[in-house]
Amino acid sequence: MRSLTRYLTFCVPARMGFVNITGQVQEVVGQSGIRDGLCLVNAMHITASVFVNDDEPGLHEDYKQWLEQLAPHEPVERYRHNRTGEDNGDAHHKRQIMGREVVLAVTEGKLDFGPWEQVFYGEFDGHRPKRVLVKVIGA
Repeated sequence: MRSLTRYLTFCVPARMGFVNITGQVQEVVGQSGIRDGLCLVNAMHITASVFVNDDEPGLHEDYKQWLEQLAPHEPVERYRHNRTGEDNGDAHHKRQIMGREVVLAVTEGKLDFGPWEQVFYGEFDGHRPKRVLVKVIGA
């Protein structure tokens, strides 16, 4: 059993956005030399997410609209969290909905996805660098 850990950093210039990180995650899998195992991809910030879905721009715009309806950014006074001087109470809720991490199968040295599946970094309180953990475990 072997493992490899890497950290990716993203700085999304918008408050909310999605970045396809499939290629970067596959690169880490390749560096690991692991042929069969699992790959954990984890957003290491409480206002960011990692998820698997289709890389289709309309879907991503739908996500943004849906998330903003569920947890609107404004008025910022609606969130008790923002009474601490923050303005990102909505971002915590959006992250909770979209998820913290994914575990991906590694088969024959490659990410083993279903049709159309890709892995994404989701940002809900952008404008600053945030890390994503990629850990590959297997043989």
